[in-house]
Amino acid sequence: MSENSEFDLADFLPYALNRAAEASSRDFQRYYKAQYGMLRTEWRVIFHLGRYGDMTAKRICDLAGLHKTKVSRAVAALEQKRLLGREVLADDRRHERLSLTKSGERVFADLFEAAQSFDERLASKFSHEEQQVLRRCLTKIAAL
Repeated sequence: MSENSEFDLADFLPYALNRAAEASSRDFQRYYKAQYGMLRTEWRVIFHLGRYGDMTAKRICDLAGLHKTKVSRAVAALEQKRLLGREVLADDRRHERLSLTKSGERVFADLFEAAQSFDERLASKFSHEEQQVLRRCLTKIAAL
């Protein structure tokens, strides 16, 4: 492709969305990493268990759009940190029910509060109307 091409990578929507996602999550990422030594997938597993209750790793993969290998690694790390527990399902021994421990519930409560505050700070950069449009557009893109 030549330098004269009208295609600008900065305007390529997937590229722009990725940059926006990275920039917008950077501060929150610093928080959960500093507070709990967590990686992104770990806090997402904690969030899903805390928000929706006990579930299998497969269900987390489906809800969060995460690959099973990443969820498996996150579950192992969170179990090692004693933030979640596993229980083999009696009706299907291939699967385990994941649940937060008491410590995991406290971590979830803290992360939930921090996420709400972070979201409010980020959203405050936009008017109410812009926030609504942005959230609707992101929802549409995520549903593709």
